[in-house]
Amino acid sequence: MIPVHQIMPEALAAVLRATPLTADKIDFAWRTVVGPAVARATTVALDGHTLHVEAQDAAWRREVERSAGVICGKLKPLLGADVVRGLDVTVA
Repeated sequence: MIPVHQIMPEALAAVLRATPLTADKIDFAWRTVVGPAVARATTVALDGHTLHVEAQDAAWRREVERSAGVICGKLKPLLGADVVRGLDVTVA
């Protein structure tokens, strides 16, 4: 028997990867990866293979920049390996 908590993330990733790449899909993947606090403090937009992240202040910018490698790694299974290759983080 395989526990549900192991199957659900893989199933979600497979379904999400199969859907068209839209702004809503990017937003959903972002919120899923970074959690509600960071998602509330940021907005995202994909331009080519760069995810532009606008943070509400310098502290949130530093937090996202510090975690950029982990964030990109977690976005890959949800969006596809070559969709997001890097983050560009700015302050609003």
